[in-house]
Amino acid sequence: MNDVASGGADISRAVLESSCDALGLALLVCGRDDTILYASASMLQFFPVQPHLLKPGARLRDFLGAVYDTGLRPGTLPENSRRRANRDDWIAEQMGLHWRERYENVERAGRTRWICLRKRRLSSGIGILWVSDVSDQKKREEQLHTDLERVELTEQILDAQPNPICVKDRNLNYIAANKAFCAIHDVAPEAILGRSAWDVVDAELAERFEQSDRHVLATGRPYSEAEHIVRADGSDLWVVTRKYRVGVPGRHFVVTCMNDVTDIAAWYGAEEGGSNAGLQIHDYSIFTPAQNFYDPFRALNVQQLVDAGSMIETLPARGLRVLLATADREMEERIVARLRGSGLEACAVRNREELEAFAAAAGDCGVKLDILALDTALSARDAILAGWKTCPVLDVSSGADATTLLGEIFKACTDRQQTRSQFPPADWEVSFEGDAAARTGAPEIDVLVAEDNQINQFVFAQILDGLGVSYRIAANGREAVELWHELQPSLVLMDISMPVMNGFEAAVAIRDAESRTGRRTPIIAVTAQALDIDLKQCEASGMDDHIMKPISPDMIEALLRKHMRAATVRLTA
Repeated sequence: MNDVASGGADISRAVLESSCDALGLALLVCGRDDTILYASASMLQFFPVQPHLLKPGARLRDFLGAVYDTGLRPGTLPENSRRRANRDDWIAEQMGLHWRERYENVERAGRTRWICLRKRRLSSGIGILWVSDVSDQKKREEQLHTDLERVELTEQILDAQPNPICVKDRNLNYIAANKAFCAIHDVAPEAILGRSAWDVVDAELAERFEQSDRHVLATGRPYSEAEHIVRADGSDLWVVTRKYRVGVPGRHFVVTCMNDVTDIAAWYGAEEGGSNAGLQIHDYSIFTPAQNFYDPFRALNVQQLVDAGSMIETLPARGLRVLLATADREMEERIVARLRGSGLEACAVRNREELEAFAAAAGDCGVKLDILALDTALSARDAILAGWKTCPVLDVSSGADATTLLGEIFKACTDRQQTRSQFPPADWEVSFEGDAAARTGAPEIDVLVAEDNQINQFVFAQILDGLGVSYRIAANGREAVELWHELQPSLVLMDISMPVMNGFEAAVAIRDAESRTGRRTPIIAVTAQALDIDLKQCEASGMDDHIMKPISPDMIEALLRKHMRAATVRLTA
């Protein structure tokens, strides 16, 4: 009988030790009688007990008792480690865990150390315990959790700020924007984040913003500028915009804060017996024009305009001068801001004396008023009506809706335009040379517009009226062909997508009729997209050119200059 351990046992022990070192863990193996069969040397790194307690043959209970005595008991908080918890109960609890078939847990062992315990009890009764240090992983998780909490808190703080704030990265893309910043655009954060200023504002403003942003990124010097912003709802915002560089080299960011400076204003109190009070900016000249997110056509209540009168053919908005006479400060602020946001020139007077002084000064300067909006509650209203001959007068009540008033203004100007135009003369005009008697079949109008969308009809009418060009509008392709036969226009602006007969079909019909007369009318396709198939179809239909929506006065003027060959374009001074 040989009691000496075999050489193979030493080899197995060496393999286990090497494996534990390579894997960075400790291993403890117990028999069915809870005696230790094997313990790796690295076990002492986790539990600083006497080495003999981990020798083969030592009792598991004695080892656990020694661990309890060190105070580094897994699952026990450091601040509670010196409290004399019941030793036998703790040992019994740990013995019970060792006899579970499976047990895994991450437990705290000391103030800054975390260990992962994995226990298995095999069918043979042998128990195995793996111990590994997960302190670094736990610290990373805690740091991530702390960072997430910090980010959430920062977002909450930014959203609570009344001033618009945004943050851009090195590529000048928005990576953060608070609620106040999104509110002036009237969009959700998702519509801004990840985009640049070129996606949010027009090109001229985007270029100016990026110039100051890149200067701040390059130099680190703060930048500030006083700006006037028109919010998406048409209201005014007076701000001082400040930009700062934050971060570390290689990871710089630009923080923009728009400080509301409405308090840099004169406070006027309510009149005696009244409740009106408000703020008035001291000096508007310190503010430079900035962003205008208000779109009057998007905000326009088309039904209210239709109810006010048929204005599909014309929209006399650009350049109109409207004067509001009211002592109601709240009405003044609300109405004037809404009219200015819709492209009108608007201001206010507060009594009869101011009105007469304003009218006299305007007459001396050659400024012509188009509409007087008169508050029905104004004390001198009857006297004003009796002596006012300058322009049409519209009554406005205290609770009047600004959009409804806008529709009434459009209607009044449309009715007045039947006798004479209210638009300033265009900077060019079209005249036909030669004796009128010798020109048979001369065009009765300059431009025929084929457009089925009411808002687009408004835009065409406004632009052509502003240019001083005579025109008619057709609501579909068939009506466009009929009006072409009747009016013989000098130019046709043809929307390609219309009911009854589309623009392509209408153009073919016009070209077919022209083949018998020998004359050719320029036809310009108006399209919302410039796909190759559309352009080819335009050419095949006999169209001469194309433009894309949205249209602009410059775009229309360029077309008239280019295609009205039968006319001599004469520039006025």
